Amino acid sequence: MPIDAPPPTSPPAIVVRAPQATLHLEVARTDADRERGLMYRTSLPANTGMLFVFGSDGPVDFWMKNTLIPLDMVFVAADGTVRKVFARVPVVSPALPDGRIPLEESSGQYVIELPAGEAAADGIVPGTKLTDVTAQHP
Repeated sequence: MPIDAPPPTSPPAIVVRAPQATLHLEVARTDADRERGLMYRTSLPANTGMLFVFGSDGPVDFWMKNTLIPLDMVFVAADGTVRKVFARVPVVSPALPDGRIPLEESSGQYVIELPAGEAAADGIVPGTKLTDVTAQHP
């Protein structure tokens, strides 16, 4: 299956508690799952998204290649503390060359992608401690 194809099945999901919501997040822990992410999805219900798990806490960057819906990107430290929130990251044109797609860069062991506006609605801001994220160590 080419990496640009949608997944045949969704990755396993977990529950993460934010200050004002319970989030149901698919877990992307393999390179292939992390690269595919939420590509090609045309909708994402409230209180759902994807948790990207990395082997260590460090610099990571994300882009919106082949992502068809605007998202919030939440960068989370190894202890579950939110470091950075990129709110309402817009969709980019599929015609935009890869080298021109903007990157959202920060540091973390986890990144959570949610529907645009969800982070603010759920009380997720830098310094927020998210429950149950740290149980996802690779």
